Amino acid sequence: MGRFVVEKNSLRVTSPEKIRGTQDSAIGNFGIPQYGGSMAGNVVYPKDNKKGCKEFDDYGISFKSRPGALPTIVLLNRGSCFFALKVWNAQKAGASAVLVADDIEEPLITMDTPEEDGSSAKYVENITIPSALVGKSFGEKLKDAISAGDMVNVNLDWREAVPHPDDRVEYELWTNSNDECGVKCDMLMEFVKDFKGAAQILEKGGYTQFTPHYITWYCPHAFTLSKQCKSQCINHGRYCAPDPEQDFSTGYDGKDVVIENLRQLCVFKVANETEKPWVWWDYVTDFQIRCPMKEKKYNKECANAVIKSLGLNIEKIEKCMGDPDADTENPVLKEEQDAQIGKGSRGDVTILPTLVVNNRQYRGKLEKGAVLKAICSGFEETTEPAVCLSSDVESNECLTNNGGCWQDKAANITACKDTFRGRVCECPLVDGVQFKGDGYTTCEASGLGRCKINNGGCWHNARSGHAFSACLDSGGVKCQCPTGFRGDGVKNCEDIDECKERRACQCPECSCRNTWGSYDCSCSGDLLYMKDHDTCISKTGSQGRSTWAAFWLILLGVIMIAGGAFLVYKYRIRQYMDSEIRAIMAQYMPLDSQAEVPNHVNDQRA
Repeated sequence: MGRFVVEKNSLRVTSPEKIRGTQDSAIGNFGIPQYGGSMAGNVVYPKDNKKGCKEFDDYGISFKSRPGALPTIVLLNRGSCFFALKVWNAQKAGASAVLVADDIEEPLITMDTPEEDGSSAKYVENITIPSALVGKSFGEKLKDAISAGDMVNVNLDWREAVPHPDDRVEYELWTNSNDECGVKCDMLMEFVKDFKGAAQILEKGGYTQFTPHYITWYCPHAFTLSKQCKSQCINHGRYCAPDPEQDFSTGYDGKDVVIENLRQLCVFKVANETEKPWVWWDYVTDFQIRCPMKEKKYNKECANAVIKSLGLNIEKIEKCMGDPDADTENPVLKEEQDAQIGKGSRGDVTILPTLVVNNRQYRGKLEKGAVLKAICSGFEETTEPAVCLSSDVESNECLTNNGGCWQDKAANITACKDTFRGRVCECPLVDGVQFKGDGYTTCEASGLGRCKINNGGCWHNARSGHAFSACLDSGGVKCQCPTGFRGDGVKNCEDIDECKERRACQCPECSCRNTWGSYDCSCSGDLLYMKDHDTCISKTGSQGRSTWAAFWLILLGVIMIAGGAFLVYKYRIRQYMDSEIRAIMAQYMPLDSQAEVPNHVNDQRA
């Protein structure tokens, strides 16, 4: 059977004389108890709205103290509405603290926050005054004294609420990696981010010993093979968590939460082995930012990316986690289940979140300043660290490992920004140039002017007065090696040997010499190199060359004409001679192909 312990503070009545003495009161689990301190005030009991379930302005009642007067401590009756609502209404009316009188005789109980809903969340997180529950009989004595016209003064003392045996405080936070469990989960995650800086300062200084814990439950043996147990549990029903969305048919399962809880425990153990237990705070906050369920990044891949960015050994963490499908006990989670059972002055841990300081459960709002007061009240007097004596704690997380954020050491640019709530990884704006990326592993300059910032992350070099850059301000390609180079444009661009690769200066009269990023081409004699045509021409005799070319062309033409004329002449002479020979021969030997030639001589003689 569970054992529940009510955390108490001392309440001492200083007047009137008839009820003077010390009484116990149960610290409310909301608001900000003044751990390590005390408050003296005047108790008032309103004539109307005695349960405080309505706003006191509706009754024209104000509890604001006059200048120089004691703070007002309002006494209200239990019943009809939430404890937190009573305190909220009294705070709005000016009360400095609230006492709630029980309506039945019973052992004191803890006034807890109401069940999660949007309306209550709005006021619970804004309650800043302390409150406590007192027994019915003592409440009646206070009411009677006030009704009799007595001035009732009390002193609320929280100095012994947390044990303070030595110069080191041990505290533990029972938490959860599930970021879809409603208002309490949102408040828990917000607290972890806010408190991280203070927690790491205390841990690094050796002032505290922090231990994170995670609640799991087991599935009854008879149901280990059921669909519900298989989806919500690991190690055959031994370690389970509720379904994040309360819907077994969609989203993540309870076993996903158990596995991530186990991973976070192992991150702490591995970090602790390297004597850097405070790295747990970095992992948890970074995982929440980078791997949320809403963005479907709540998985092993995203978790390993966070682990890698923090320099932790992934193999050791996975070895620590073991096999979630094995039908055996997991020693890490078994230890957690055993720790849930209360020991000594601490009761069982059954709700999330739960903060335990020096084996006492913290009561009140989970808020940086309030929790820091509770922790500081756990130090033995005169042994408190300096941070407890200051008004607040400020730490520059960017000074260590650049806060785990992206940085460009060459350009002295970083994505790490130190804020009051701790560092954030956000790509910077430098000289009007916006860097874009996730801020953790990548940030790239974008837009016009990007080449002014460390050459836009592209390759660049200079030699002998000549500078080259692979950065392009516009277009889809950001880094491209300039002409005369080849490479990826980011890490390297190597000179191209145009001469060796016969890319230029290839004419017969050319002489090639390679240079960095280009080449020199010279011509023999008094010739001039024309780069566009890759040829050599004479500097002074180009006109003479043209004249001789014309001369030889004309001469060739004349010879060709003369040759043609000779052939025509020879043909005509041959034809003439043939005709003459034929005529002579015809006179003496007529040819068969022609008629007999008449003999004009004989005709004349007759």
